[in-house]
Amino acid sequence: MNNTNSQDEKFAKMTFATVYPLYLVKVEKKGRTKDELHQVIQWLTGFNEKAIKELINEKVTFELFFQNATLNPKVNLITGVICGYRVEEIENPLTQKVRYLDKLVDELAKGRKMEKILRN
Repeated sequence: MNNTNSQDEKFAKMTFATVYPLYLVKVEKKGRTKDELHQVIQWLTGFNEKAIKELINEKVTFELFFQNATLNPKVNLITGVICGYRVEEIENPLTQKVRYLDKLVDELAKGRKMEKILRN
């Protein structure tokens, strides 16, 4: 994916607190739960429920969010297209991590089984 620098900068400056409610609405609209969303976020980043709430309250940027995350070792198993781009081909590391999260939330909203989303 050949993102422009401005797109990469946009992701770096975007706050998790801004995007989180959109993720929640997306999954709940499709019959999934907040707990399931948190399970997906924790699988990817290592952040538990308390940490997720703190990150939202502190309005951390995605740049800081992923700097503090411990990515799951199976992250390379996240493949496919999100927003027209193959996640495994995204060159900017931060943009790729944000798109990994987008992809997992999308899979959750589409009703995919949790064991498949969590690459078990």
